[in-house]
Amino acid sequence: MGLLDKIFKKKVCDICGEEIGLLGNRKLEDGNLCKACAAKLSPWFSERRESTVEEIRQQLEYREENKELVAAFHTTKTFGVGTKVLIDEEQKKFMVTSARNIGEANPDVLDISMVTGCRIDSQKNRTEITRKDEEGKSVSFNPKRYTYRFNVLVIINVNHPYFDEMKFTLTPSPVTIETGPSGREPDPMKDQDYREAIEMGEQIRAALGQAPEPEPEPAEASAEVKCPWCGAMTVPTEKGTCAFCGGELER
Repeated sequence: MGLLDKIFKKKVCDICGEEIGLLGNRKLEDGNLCKACAAKLSPWFSERRESTVEEIRQQLEYREENKELVAAFHTTKTFGVGTKVLIDEEQKKFMVTSARNIGEANPDVLDISMVTGCRIDSQKNRTEITRKDEEGKSVSFNPKRYTYRFNVLVIINVNHPYFDEMKFTLTPSPVTIETGPSGREPDPMKDQDYREAIEMGEQIRAALGQAPEPEPEPAEASAEVKCPWCGAMTVPTEKGTCAFCGGELER
């Protein structure tokens, strides 16, 4: 068989036996998986390529059994906006899903006792805000200004045979804050949407039997100095440099 014949040879799903389309193959460690069968796997499962055909068969059997747990699930508490944590207090079970049709989505139903940890994580990125000079060119403000975007995430660690982490965001869209003329990084806790997301994360932690996270110790306030290189008023970094231009400050 030539190289082209091998490349374009029709593949068959080792689970359902159906022929796999040109771009529909999902490789397994020792076989092939079609898109339809792959869609039935847990959405939290990420080790498909390292799984054998037999291991995938076992997971799909578990996923079929999970449908009965979904049907018997009685939601007593709901947390979240887009992706939601649903709690069944009577059975001490929970699920995490963004689906409107739970029966069709078949989200994994877990015992709350499977939770080994739950933490809140805040992620940020920034893009510089520029202005037009007299020649119409984009130039930096002095000091530089930025648009910050914050996301609040929850990471639930679990003792489960097919995944060990459920990670999702509590902010459907990033919390966006622009720095003012001082160029200082904004405190996201002053934003109502950000605070509400953090509070929601704490409620999820409590519902999953996790103790409240300790309050971080307030950082000591540092005096601002004027950078001799860029002229900005800045709080020195740990290395004693300007937070804006990186120039070394006088000690």
